[in-house]
Amino acid sequence: MTRDPLQTADSHTPVQPAVPGPLSGLRVIEMGSLLAGPFVGQLLGDFGATVIKVEPPGVGDPMRQWGRHKPQGKSLWFPVIARNKKSVTLDLRRTEGQALARELLMGADVLVENFRPSTLEKWGLGPEDLHALNPKLVVVRVSGYGQTGPYSGRAGFGSIGEAVGGLRALSGEPGQPPVRVGISIGDMLAGTLGALGAMMALFGRLKSGQGQVVDISLYEAVLTYMESMIPEYALAGQVRERTGSILPGIAPSNIYPALGDDGQPGEWVVIGANGENVFRRLVEEMGRPELATDSRYDSHEARGRNMGALDDLIAAWTSSLKAGEVVARLEAAGVPASKMYTAKDMLADPHFAARGNIVTLPHPQLGDFPMQGVVPRLSETPGSVRSLGPELGQHNAEIYGELLGRSAEHLAELRAAGVI
Repeated sequence: MTRDPLQTADSHTPVQPAVPGPLSGLRVIEMGSLLAGPFVGQLLGDFGATVIKVEPPGVGDPMRQWGRHKPQGKSLWFPVIARNKKSVTLDLRRTEGQALARELLMGADVLVENFRPSTLEKWGLGPEDLHALNPKLVVVRVSGYGQTGPYSGRAGFGSIGEAVGGLRALSGEPGQPPVRVGISIGDMLAGTLGALGAMMALFGRLKSGQGQVVDISLYEAVLTYMESMIPEYALAGQVRERTGSILPGIAPSNIYPALGDDGQPGEWVVIGANGENVFRRLVEEMGRPELATDSRYDSHEARGRNMGALDDLIAAWTSSLKAGEVVARLEAAGVPASKMYTAKDMLADPHFAARGNIVTLPHPQLGDFPMQGVVPRLSETPGSVRSLGPELGQHNAEIYGELLGRSAEHLAELRAAGVI
C-alpha cells in the first residue's frame, strides 16, 4: 500500500511518527455526522488512514456544537472525534455536490456513512452506483436498525440502540428506572464494529479484488455484547435484571465506601476478590482471617449466597479508611482494587503517563488540548494522534484543487453557489 499523497501535516500538527501507521495509504471518505459514523473514521484515522470528512456547508457536523464549551464557544468533543481528519464542505443534496462526491469516491478505499437507509440511493450514491464507478470501494453503512428488515426506515440514535439491544434494561439499580451508562456507548460500540467490519472487508478485497457493503446497526452492535442473555431466557427461563454494582452470585465484587483525602466520607473503591486465594488475602488484610474458613464464605457458592452480609463486613472495614490507603494496602496484598478514576486522576497518574494514555496537541484557540491516546497498541506500526479536528472546510482547496484538479476560479464559483 503506497503512502497517500494527501497525508501531509497541518500547521498545528506535531512531528509525524517515525513509522507510518498500518493504514497509511488508505483513503477514507467520511459522510457521517454526530457519533457512530465519525467514530469509525476516528479509529481508521488513528492508524494512519487519510480520512476526508464531508460536511454540509455553513454549519458542518452538529458535533461542532455539541459537548462542553470553553468561553471561546469551541466544542471540546469535536477536536477528539474529528482528530486526524481533513474537512471539506459539500452539499450532497445538490446535483453538483453529488458529482463531486462521485469523483472523490472513485479514488477512495472506504466510504463511511450513517444517513438513514435509502438516503444515499436517493442521491445516486448507493453502493450499486458507486461500485459501478469503483468496484474496490468498501461501503460502511451505520444506521439505527440496519439496511434491511421492517424497522430499517426508522430513525435511531445510540440511546435507542441501547434500549433495543438490551443494555438499557440492565443498567441501574434494582427496582429503579433504567439509566444511561454515562457515555454514548451504543454509538461507540457501533463505530468500533464498523471499523472492524471495514478491516475485514479490506482483507477480503485482497483476495477477491472487490469491495462490499458493511451493514452495522446500533441495536445489533449493542446486542453483540449481551453475553448469554438470550440463551438464559430461551433455555432456562431466566430474565436478566438490573443489579447495580454487583455481579450476581459472585462475591466479593462490588464498590465499597471509603474516606476522601480530607478524612470525610464520599469516596468509593471497587474490590474484586471472588477467587479463593484472593479472598483469603483480602480477609487477612482486613484483620478477619477467620472469614476464609467460615461456612458462610468458604466457597464461591457460599459467598454468592451470602453476598449482602459479606459486603457489609467489607464496607465496615473500608469506610474507616481513606480510599488511597485501602487501594495501597490491597495492592500490596495482591487483591485487585481501585479508586473511582476521574479525568483529574487520569491526568495525574504516572501509569497513564508511562503508557501514553493522554496525548496533548496545540489548539489554535484553546492552547494545550489533552485527550485520550490511541488503542490498541501496535508494536511495529503504532497509531498516533497527528492533528485535532479541523476547521470547517479547511481542506477544500487541497482536496478539490490538488486532488480533483479544480481551479481556484471554479472553487470560488462552487462556493458562491453554496455547493461547497
